[in-house]
This record gives sequence, C-alpha cells and structure tokens, in this order.
Amino acid sequence: MSANPDQGPSGGVTPHLTIKDRRGHEAVAFYKAAFGAEEAMPPHLAEDGERIMHAHLRINGGSVMLNDEFPEYGECGAAGTPGAVTLHLQVADADTVWNRALEAGATPTMPLADQFWGDRYGQIKDPFGHSWSIGAPVEATIPAEPAHEAMA
Repeated sequence: MSANPDQGPSGGVTPHLTIKDRRGHEAVAFYKAAFGAEEAMPPHLAEDGERIMHAHLRINGGSVMLNDEFPEYGECGAAGTPGAVTLHLQVADADTVWNRALEAGATPTMPLADQFWGDRYGQIKDPFGHSWSIGAPVEATIPAEPAHEAMA
C-alpha cells in the first residue's frame, strides 16, 4: 500500500467521523486550528456542492476521515447517534477481510462494491453495534484479465 499523503490511509485503523447539521467544513477548520490537521486531499463535495462527502486529514502522523451526515444513505448518523464513528480498515484485499468479518458475525450495512474513488469498499456492523468500513484499491482486489481473453 502506498504511503503517498495524497491518497487514502495506508493501513491500521482510521476513525471516520460523521458531522451533524452540515458542519463538515467547520469541523475541518476546527481540527486544523486545534490539532494542526493538514488536508491529505481537498474535500470531495456531494452533488449539492455543500456537504462534504469525504475529507481525509492527517493529524499527528495519523489519518482521520470525515463526512457530513447523509441520512438519505442509511443510518450513518452524527455524534451521539448510532453510526457516528466508523472505524475504517484500509487493506490489500477487501473481499478476504469482508468475508472473514461476515463469517465472524458482522452484518453488512453497505454492500462491498467498486466505488467511484478507486476503492473496493463496503461497511459492516459488528455484533456489538460498531460500524466498520473496509476498503482496498480496486486494482489490488480485481484479478487482471488473462492475456488470451483480452485478445479475443
């Protein structure tokens, strides 16, 4: 996995915060002022041009991701509600980790699928009610097409 600061987290567990009341931009500004956060990439805005769909910050050498609340996409709520924090795992093979989590008792809340930002990504809830997301670069999880089929 790449350690390029312009890409997503490179490993470990990353907290993913959901911000209530369309205050994602305020949250980014606060984390910059309070903790010296740096934007690893510019925030990706939703189609409405206002809400943050995804922001990736670096704080003290670690990653924190955040987004504004999107009630239209399910139960991922803001602080004080279920799903307010999602623990993100950036892995080499999302399908293997996903299947292992389901076998261990996790419940899918967002299907594992190839996403527009280049990751194979999905979300689960563990048996204790905590939300987890699992992501891997698409090229790392989709087998290359065999040469003889590509030429057909």
